[in-house]
Amino acid sequence: MKFNQFGQINNIPYNQKVTELINLHFLDSNTLADTTANTLWLHFLSKSFPEAKSDSIKKSKLNTLLANSTQTVTDYIATKKVDATSFYCVALQLLDFEFENDFNPKTPLESLTTLNLYHHQQVNTVEQVVIAWYDLLCTYTKSGHTFLDKLTTKGYFTSFYQLPASSKPLFFNGKSLPIFDTSSLIFEVVYVESDLDTDDDGKADLLKVEVIRPKDTNDGLKVPVVYTASPYNQGVNDELGKKLTHNVDIPLKRKAPNQTSYADIEYHSHTKSVEKRISTGKTTVAEESFGRELSYTLNDYLLARGFAAVYAAGIGTKDSDGMRTCGSPAETASTVAVIEWLTGKRRAFTNKDDNVEIEAWWCNQNVAMTGKSYLGTLATAAATSGVSGLKTIISEAAISNWYDYYRDGGLVVAPGGFPGEDADVLTAECFSRKKQAADYLQIKSVFQQKLATITQNQDRETGNYNTFWDARNYLKNIQNIKCDVLMVHGLNDWNVKLRNVFNLYQALDKLPITKKIILHQGQHIYINNFQSLDFSDMINLWLSNKLYAVNNNADSILPNVLVQENTAESTWHTYPTWDAKNIKVHTFSFANKQLTTTPTPNSHLANFNNHLDEKDFLYYQKNITRWQQDLLKENSALASSRLIFKTEPLKNDLYLQGTPQVKLRVATNQDHGMLSLMLVDFGNAKRLGTSPTILATKALDEGFHWREDNLVEFKFANPTDAKMITKGHRNLQNRTNLWRNDELLAGTFYDLDFVLQPMFYHLTATHQLGLIIYSTDMEMTVRSNENISYSFDLAACQLSFDADVL
Repeated sequence: MKFNQFGQINNIPYNQKVTELINLHFLDSNTLADTTANTLWLHFLSKSFPEAKSDSIKKSKLNTLLANSTQTVTDYIATKKVDATSFYCVALQLLDFEFENDFNPKTPLESLTTLNLYHHQQVNTVEQVVIAWYDLLCTYTKSGHTFLDKLTTKGYFTSFYQLPASSKPLFFNGKSLPIFDTSSLIFEVVYVESDLDTDDDGKADLLKVEVIRPKDTNDGLKVPVVYTASPYNQGVNDELGKKLTHNVDIPLKRKAPNQTSYADIEYHSHTKSVEKRISTGKTTVAEESFGRELSYTLNDYLLARGFAAVYAAGIGTKDSDGMRTCGSPAETASTVAVIEWLTGKRRAFTNKDDNVEIEAWWCNQNVAMTGKSYLGTLATAAATSGVSGLKTIISEAAISNWYDYYRDGGLVVAPGGFPGEDADVLTAECFSRKKQAADYLQIKSVFQQKLATITQNQDRETGNYNTFWDARNYLKNIQNIKCDVLMVHGLNDWNVKLRNVFNLYQALDKLPITKKIILHQGQHIYINNFQSLDFSDMINLWLSNKLYAVNNNADSILPNVLVQENTAESTWHTYPTWDAKNIKVHTFSFANKQLTTTPTPNSHLANFNNHLDEKDFLYYQKNITRWQQDLLKENSALASSRLIFKTEPLKNDLYLQGTPQVKLRVATNQDHGMLSLMLVDFGNAKRLGTSPTILATKALDEGFHWREDNLVEFKFANPTDAKMITKGHRNLQNRTNLWRNDELLAGTFYDLDFVLQPMFYHLTATHQLGLIIYSTDMEMTVRSNENISYSFDLAACQLSFDADVL
């Protein structure tokens, strides 16, 4: 068990700490005038039980705490003076650590060091008690939140609910406090008018927007917004998605060679004028409410702390107008329209018929966007519009280029776990207007025509980069970003692959903004409920700075690059950058036996054939996990359909970063072909599980009597012999670029430069670095089981990557 806090500010001056403690009612102006360290300590401890409504209950609560191995706090104070040992012996209990099981009562400072929790060596004087208590309130508990947040869940801040709006919000340690009554939140719906007409009815599309705001906004408080654009928010069409899923058990087709240039396929935007509604009046009162939104628990956490939450599903969703278009400029415009309404630059109406305008009069015109996957993707898209008022995005597992989501290297490549999905499938799944029968009846033919156009333009025949994908490449507009960007991504995410965040991170270098990135060991997940990382606290620090303009030095306090370690539990490392510019390049040649394969080739050529026995092929189609396991084994049914190259056992640890590059000289016996490459860590070891373990169900309260989340953490699983680090795919007819088809003659060797997906990986000494070369990826590519042979001239093959030697 180890805790990593990056949102805690530890260098606040003493006088400021006193002022903030007074603001929180832990002190008053007279408390420090005539007191002792013991008296002050006892005073603070009595504040630790806000659920106690009488002195008798408080006394009994205090008597549950031991100051050492034999004395309660009250007994200890009667005969001894507080010191660091007694203070932190009690503090650890308040932080939910178990006496003797989690810490040694005789050496609590050593336990705090082991747990990686901030503490002081001296706690003897009144001033030292004040400082230590202030910092304790910011310290993480075993239960996965700060001690102050634990007090929140017990009702400490309920008396603050009645503060006048002019006295809100309050900040402590640079972060907004949970002094907002979540039982009195206002839920309302408005309809934002866009500049789009994606359903071709001649009228501007209206967009349903769900707003959740503190009741204090009715009393004059203006609050910032955390806005989540989620196409799933109004429901999805799972059955339709399954019906439209494409068959991937088809041959790879030869592509006719051409000389296509980027200019031939470049997307150029075009606009059409749409009819706007004539206003019939204005109001400040919404006409519609809603029950429970499809929420993000980070937003729930922020709702208790003085932020409004806004959810919008966008065009083509239930109660909105228009059509889904899967990442197109129209979806970007739909997302941006909501921000423009929040900042007073666009109209919204109370309903879809009466044309009565309503403003976001309660908003301070500062907006952040939050969310994972498609949600984070639309945040990235909105940022590239340069829309004013968008101060930051927190984009988690987000797509920056839709081609890199559904394609790779001139191939149709599915997101991990979803073979056969494509842009048209996702479009149909998110078209929740279909859930309202009468509405769908009116636009059914338009929907089917638009969907057919997407199916055609996405081009599953060639897998090439074309105009359709160029329109969905947000990296083209990166120069427009004005807001600060905080990115989060899983190092084992094969749904939204790491190239999406890596390319965005690299491109942001050119801009005068602040960027941060957090890389965790998960797949396609949220991380705001992890035990080992104070993610929510970090985001509070970040958003208090960006949206409330609190001078808390968030830009310098939060690390530039934060990476979860893959060889240890609950361990996070900070880095200045993720670009490998000052890291050594390691190159391994195939020819000089730096990378070797078994059995050893008789010549400088190595070969494999893609074809499997029909029985094995059918088995792996239905058992993808077993295929993934067998691909890494020396002896399996896949042995003749791939090559495994390995280094000698490493003498030192390596920390691999960036994008591995492979040079290959390859020939095939056909006029078409594809290759898949996988970088592998070979060596028996316990490795972190592929999904986080639930430590406690609904253990994280986001406020007082408010919503909850599970507490989770990555734990070691049973030992395995190997683990995939990264991989990539390439059509052999896309050797020049992704939009041009190159000639491929059977029996002719061609040079191929192959760039794998990015990585950040700790490879330990005695392990071997491996490279697996194969063709069909049962999870991601087409699965033809063709009789295609691949030959490699090992004299011209090499692997290069950036890595620190540890």
